[in-house]
Amino acid sequence: MENEIFRVGNDTARVYRCNTAVVGSGAAGFNAADRLWKLGQHDILLITENRIGGTSRNTGSDKQTYYKLTLSGGDPDSVREMAQTLYEGRCVDGDIALCEAALSTQCFLKLVELGVPFPRNRYGEYIGYKTDHDPRRRATSVGPYTSKQMTECLERAVQNDGVPVLDKMQVIRVLSENDTVCGLLCLNAAAQDDAERFVLIRCKNVIYATGGPAGMYADSVYPFSQYGATGLALEAGAKGKNLTEWQYGLASVAPRWNVSGTYMQVLPRVYSTESDGSDEKEFLMDFFNDVHDMLSKLFLKGYQWPFDVRKVADGSSIIDILVYLESCKGRRVFLDYRTNPVSGAFDYKSLLPEARVYLEKAGACFGTPIERLAHMNQPAIDFYRDKGVDLYTQPLEIALCAQHNNGGLGIDCWWQTNVKSLFAVGEVAASHGVYRPGGTALNAGQVGSTRAAQYIAARCQGEAPDCFDTAAASALKEMSELANSCTAETGNVRTLWKQASAAMSRCGAAIRDEEQIREYCKVVQTQLKNFHTIVRVSNRGELAMAYRLRDMLLSQQAYLTAMVDYRAHGGKSRGSALYTDRKNGTKPFAHLPDTFTFALDKNEQPLIQELRYENGICKTDWREPRPIPEDDDFFENVWRSYRETGNIQ
Repeated sequence: MENEIFRVGNDTARVYRCNTAVVGSGAAGFNAADRLWKLGQHDILLITENRIGGTSRNTGSDKQTYYKLTLSGGDPDSVREMAQTLYEGRCVDGDIALCEAALSTQCFLKLVELGVPFPRNRYGEYIGYKTDHDPRRRATSVGPYTSKQMTECLERAVQNDGVPVLDKMQVIRVLSENDTVCGLLCLNAAAQDDAERFVLIRCKNVIYATGGPAGMYADSVYPFSQYGATGLALEAGAKGKNLTEWQYGLASVAPRWNVSGTYMQVLPRVYSTESDGSDEKEFLMDFFNDVHDMLSKLFLKGYQWPFDVRKVADGSSIIDILVYLESCKGRRVFLDYRTNPVSGAFDYKSLLPEARVYLEKAGACFGTPIERLAHMNQPAIDFYRDKGVDLYTQPLEIALCAQHNNGGLGIDCWWQTNVKSLFAVGEVAASHGVYRPGGTALNAGQVGSTRAAQYIAARCQGEAPDCFDTAAASALKEMSELANSCTAETGNVRTLWKQASAAMSRCGAAIRDEEQIREYCKVVQTQLKNFHTIVRVSNRGELAMAYRLRDMLLSQQAYLTAMVDYRAHGGKSRGSALYTDRKNGTKPFAHLPDTFTFALDKNEQPLIQELRYENGICKTDWREPRPIPEDDDFFENVWRSYRETGNIQ
């Protein structure tokens, strides 16, 4: 890991050399580094903006799920059947689905060996349960912090390996030429003076594990330490795929946390206030004629947590819509566990059977919401108390929030993008489609990082290509000029960030208005074009945010363009995105505003949308999903090929 000084005029950057740079310190990034090391590729660097930041380490849910092949009981299951389940999520490439199914057991058992305490019975079976969009009992969990425990165990493995780590390094440009990656330009957040602020990574391969573009949205359940860097990869030539497909759901805003599971099943009181806390109102009953219908749908939000357009007209997702509408009025929405809804004027026996039977079996048809929550799930109360919120004495503010990007960077079956030697793993990779079983994201991150490491160790030895010098010089000059031109006594970058993320949450989140999307996309394009003259920073911390803002705007331009293009090709509401359609839609609920008419996309296997930056302009294309491969599985043939190539080709 020798280093040297790279100079372009008066600008300098320290250079580190390696075969492979792993960007990101979440579960996928750590697994990639550990796999590479174990496969004998020790010429690697793990680069991270914040070693203890990111989504994997700092997020969870009522019971955070990990999805894998069934490993208990007598229920039939197979790699092919699990692949088919993933493929049926729509807009999913079959080869990726097959890989995620085939390697799910290997990756799961590695985590077990590293110390993640997934539950098993006395006979050693790893028991499971059904999650959303799951026909089997493939889901498992270690509680609210499954991904956190995964990350910590994988980090210990990387530390034991001795993998060198560069912390406080913010990637600000992915270096590439002729669709081949050759390195990275980073901002050194630990630099004491301007001469040390830039660092170059000269490498042959990049494993990009930066997480989803969480910074795009103001209403978000992502941790504040998660920003993403999807825009930089798109700028470097990587194709986006399924960028329209996200997952949204109700979450508390302080702290950011999914209010799924028992948080909803105990039937809290839902009310709103003006921004100053006045005018308290249980607004849901403005839209329901029957209190038991309202409470039943509120209950169902517990395990139908993601917003789903199929469940709006006569299902639980109407709750999401009503919360969103209330927030659009400038009002704040709260869950209150201290007092029963509608002053307790309801009868458990009059709830829909799904809610009534569950609460009866749980022995929870009594008391107040907090008493029911303590009876059913005391750790759910403890979590918020640990974060400074006492549900016994305080309401919990919520919003309809972005939670996961099912799209991202397009990849092949080795998780390599169309840019040679640039691999995308974890949430930044578009391995999912419109729908996905809960917990598949954690499995996908482990499988993708394993596949990328296997391919690099077998096929991608050597040093960075010759294009590094020219690409590095150009990037260093441009990013240095940006830093100098933005410097001012008073900064505005934080204000610009808040404005941009708020605009995205209002026009391009769960509820999408095509006209508003088009208008805001023009604003984003203008800001990118005039970035040097618009953005002002007064210190090094604001400079880091300026580079993040640039990446965020690049991402927003791509995602908004994808949404406009999707609608131009006849796309309708699907998954977790409701496109308002005043002319051709149907009204889902009698008392909703006319803007909330929409039409569902009922196409069984829609096309995959791809997007690519060309000279600052986003261009799109459409293709059929790749089918699940039908390979020759005759043992002797596979064995021979494995002996000759390791079947890495």
